[in-house]
Amino acid sequence: MASIKQLKKDLNYVLGDIIDEVYAWELMNPTEETAKSEAIIDEAIAIFDELIEKINTRKDVEDKKAYFKAINKELEQKANSLIEKINNL
Repeated sequence: MASIKQLKKDLNYVLGDIIDEVYAWELMNPTEETAKSEAIIDEAIAIFDELIEKINTRKDVEDKKAYFKAINKELEQKANSLIEKINNL
């Protein structure tokens, strides 16, 4: 991982792209119910808030490199989970 700044950008881009994909699905399926897709958007926003908070509370961490790798891995796992939910809509 290059830097904290890059991790924050990755977080923003990944979750932003997922939200964009949900909006695209809603546009392509105007007759479908949007409650499930809106729940995915809400979950993506909650994940963003959670991970940003973890990134910003880095001062109390001894092994910062391992800490940020764990955050990056958590982002990847949660993003994959959201993508699966989009695919199942």
